Amino acid sequence: MLQTSPQYQVSLARSDAEIRAAQRLRYEVFVTELGGTGDGVDHARQLEIDGFDDHAAHLLLRDLRGDPDQVIGVYRLMTQAHADAAGRFYSATEFELTPLLGSGLTLLELGRSCLHPAHRGGPALMALWQGLAAYVADHGIDILFGTASFHGTDLAALQNPVSHLHASYLAPEHLRVRTRTTTGLDLLPPDRIDRKAAMRDTPALIKSYLKLGGMIGQGVFVDHAFNTTDVCLILDTGQMSAGVLDRTPRRAS
Repeated sequence: MLQTSPQYQVSLARSDAEIRAAQRLRYEVFVTELGGTGDGVDHARQLEIDGFDDHAAHLLLRDLRGDPDQVIGVYRLMTQAHADAAGRFYSATEFELTPLLGSGLTLLELGRSCLHPAHRGGPALMALWQGLAAYVADHGIDILFGTASFHGTDLAALQNPVSHLHASYLAPEHLRVRTRTTTGLDLLPPDRIDRKAAMRDTPALIKSYLKLGGMIGQGVFVDHAFNTTDVCLILDTGQMSAGVLDRTPRRAS
């Protein structure tokens, strides 16, 4: 167990049944709510699955006041060892990761993160982040990274917020991954960006990472199967908010 609060409990999945519970929540969020699809969607069992799940660690959030078997938040975590077993990091399907892979830093990829609609907001997300911070500390992680999504694939509608991210939060060259595809999205020059509207139109999870010191790679990846437009977020764990780290246990069990 990584973290327990008066309401929430965070732990790593220890069984196939617990991984299935995570995949069931992913189905509810990514498929039912957001309209995602793809080869790994099992409609009969209402699971969202892919080939990386068997090689990753799964961080689970439960509400102690409700059904103890129901997972209400999840992160899929992949270290370099997990990626070696899987053949690559998931993000490598969308972004060229050479700068990170050659950095000499200890990496942790975050993926498939979601919260049950009834638990979105500060307390649940903070509890999940505290569990994540404990994992980071226990494994000596230097860099967190992974794809984060805007809903929809209309690049014209996303031009302003994506341009703002590139103007204000672009990772330095030595960590700057780049999209593997050419999307045709023209970034606005800084003097044409409506920054207030851009932040309004940026998903809450992305804004939360930015507040922790997050940066983005160059470009976006349009994921038609999941009906999203993805950026690659990069976070130096040394820059993570002390407010998250200071309240977090340093040992996992």
